[in-house]
Amino acid sequence: MVGFKPTDVPPTATIKFLRAGTAACIANLITFPLDIAKVRLQIQGESQGAIRASSTNAQYRGVMGTILTMVKTEGPGSLYNGLVAGLQRQMSFASVRIGLYDSVKQFYTKGSEHAGIGSCLLAGCTTGALAVGVPQPTDVGKVRFQAQARAGGNRRYQGTVDAYKNIAREEGLRGLWKDDLPCHFTSAFGAGFCTTIIASPVDVVKTRYMNSAAGQYASAGHCALTTLRKEGPQAFYKGFMPSFLHLGSWNVVMFVTYKQLKRALMATHTSREAPF
Repeated sequence: MVGFKPTDVPPTATIKFLRAGTAACIANLITFPLDIAKVRLQIQGESQGAIRASSTNAQYRGVMGTILTMVKTEGPGSLYNGLVAGLQRQMSFASVRIGLYDSVKQFYTKGSEHAGIGSCLLAGCTTGALAVGVPQPTDVGKVRFQAQARAGGNRRYQGTVDAYKNIAREEGLRGLWKDDLPCHFTSAFGAGFCTTIIASPVDVVKTRYMNSAAGQYASAGHCALTTLRKEGPQAFYKGFMPSFLHLGSWNVVMFVTYKQLKRALMATHTSREAPF
C-alpha cells in the first residue's frame, strides 16, 4: 500500500488475532508459576470441614513459600502443571478479547473512524462474552491441573485431553463450562491493585467451584457461602499477593510483546505485498 509505513498499514483481523494470542501465551509462560501459586493458596483449607483453616497447619505460606514448597515436594515441573490448558486458554481468550476488539468495534460503527462510547461498550461486551464462553473448558482444565499435587496419592488427571474427557463424562458437558459468568466479567475488566482487591473474592470462588467434585457445591453462590461459614471472610483473599503479582506482570509482558509483534507482523505483511 503506497504511502504507508509498515506500522501504518491497517492490520487484518487474522494478524490481530494471531498477535494477541501469541503475546498472551508468552506472558503466560513467564508468569505461570505465580498463577499456580495463587490457585494453591486459594483452595488451601477448603477440605478441613467445619474446622477453620489454621495458619499453623497451612501447607503453603506466601508467594515464595508456596513456590518453594511445590519445588521441594513435587519438583520444579509442578510450577507449570496445567500449562497446556493454560496456553490453550490464552490463545483463545486473548485472541478474541483483545485481537478482535477493533474489528468488532468497526463492525458496529460501520467502518467509521469515530466510535462513540456506546459502540466501544458494545464491542467490549461482545468480545468479552465470546472470550468468556468459548475458552471456558480450557480454564476449568487449567485450574484442575494446577490444584492437583503431583506428590502422594493418585493424580486426578493424567493429561489435558484426559481432563476434558473425564470432566465431560463425570459431570456432563456443563462441567466444562463450570463457572459463574459474572465472576469472569468482574475479574476481566480492569487491572492492577484495585482490580485484585475487587476480584479476589470472586476469583477464589471461581477457583474452588471449578476445582470442586460433582455435587460438592450446588452453585457458585453456595460455594461462596460455604467458604464464608467454614473459613471466614479472610478466606476470600487467599492468594491475594500472587494474584496481584501475576496480573500486573502478565499485563506488562502481554502488552509489550503485543506491541512488538504488531510491528513485526505488519512489517512482514507489507514486505510480502510489496516485495520491490
